[in-house]
Amino acid sequence: MPPKRSLKKEAIEWGKALLYAVVAATIIRLFVFETMLVPTGSMIPTINIGDRLFIEKITYTAREPEIGDIVVFWSPFIDERAQTMLRLFDKFMDLFAPARFKGHVKYVKRLVAKGGDVIQLKIHEDGKYYLYVNGKIPDGFEERTYSPEGIFGYPQLINLFIEASRLRNKPTEYKSYLQNLARQDSYLANLVFSVVGGMYPVPLGVPFDKTYDEIYKGIDLSKYVRKTADGVEVEIPDGFYFFMGDNTKDSFDSRYFGFVPKDHVIGRPILRIWPLKEFGPVQGR
Repeated sequence: MPPKRSLKKEAIEWGKALLYAVVAATIIRLFVFETMLVPTGSMIPTINIGDRLFIEKITYTAREPEIGDIVVFWSPFIDERAQTMLRLFDKFMDLFAPARFKGHVKYVKRLVAKGGDVIQLKIHEDGKYYLYVNGKIPDGFEERTYSPEGIFGYPQLINLFIEASRLRNKPTEYKSYLQNLARQDSYLANLVFSVVGGMYPVPLGVPFDKTYDEIYKGIDLSKYVRKTADGVEVEIPDGFYFFMGDNTKDSFDSRYFGFVPKDHVIGRPILRIWPLKEFGPVQGR
């Protein structure tokens, strides 16, 4: 039987090894790699529901993402519904995230425009809408089509989300606000309620006001989302990105929540690690 001192020394060594492992794992998680589970189908067929992605965080600290890149970023708002979709492992890993992103979740979308770019969705002879950035279709987007929804249909939409969010905790005023909006446009009222939530039957949603007052401080959205003779054009403010999902008819993206600050970018999804039968690289045009 080994002496007690030897056992104690061995326990100390094991404790040190475990501590080093935890520190190393934390450093890697914070600065090099992490993972995310994809809970929605916004990037189908490129990325599917239930895919687990391996995210590399170094590249975008050295350079900006390029138009067409698939990017993982923190939602620019608290997303109550998406929080309920997170697995225990993901909730644990998010404990290491910066405190200012508490309540935010990871989104994965395709970058379509940067600060200073002006974008439009233009209809072609085939009846489909194509993305134009600064007057032309970007390389790699020639076959991609999008739905002119969200702010491309309602330029004032983000401001409506913010207004509704401020009333969420005042049921009588919130209900009156939605009813008045429905008298003008019932579809728009349903859209605002379905996103903002806060009352039965949509108790969870997106309280935009909690973060957008800070993110959009000093930004007049009407100057960046504007109607033209050709429809609606969107100018991306400096310091922001505009993301859209490949599954254009079922993607909650910048067409709805607007601009994403550059410092919300997490990294590049470089590998699909689950399900095993789909194991392989993610990036691609």
